[in-house]
Amino acid sequence: MTELTAYEQMGGHDFFVKLVGGFYERVAQDPDLRAMYPEEDLGPAEERLLLFLEQYWGGPKTYGERRGHPRLRLRHAPFAITETQRDRWLKHMMGSLDELEIDPEWEAKLRDYLTRAAYAMVNSAEGEPAPLDRQLPLL
Repeated sequence: MTELTAYEQMGGHDFFVKLVGGFYERVAQDPDLRAMYPEEDLGPAEERLLLFLEQYWGGPKTYGERRGHPRLRLRHAPFAITETQRDRWLKHMMGSLDELEIDPEWEAKLRDYLTRAAYAMVNSAEGEPAPLDRQLPLL
């Protein structure tokens, strides 16, 4: 008997579509966080997050097939991500999760992961440019 993956136990594709869709609905209504997304249409960002989360939790490997290794910090380096933006991101993601039915054990694991990932993405102090825009000190 094959054990179900975390992805399957959480609800599979439908669960992650609802989670990510609810998150981006909130982002679209948050002018400060929305400004961080370069595309006029949030659709491509929504698809990337969906594919990433599905793969991370044991679902289809589509993200890796299309984009390679996630390298989350490197992919986010062009953007100045502050503690304030991290907190807004978490507020919207947790708000989306609050609306979904999920086993409490998996919910706790997902909340923990999302929180740790969001904290790891912080790369700038308030008002500081993104890491890739900073000048290196002259030696």
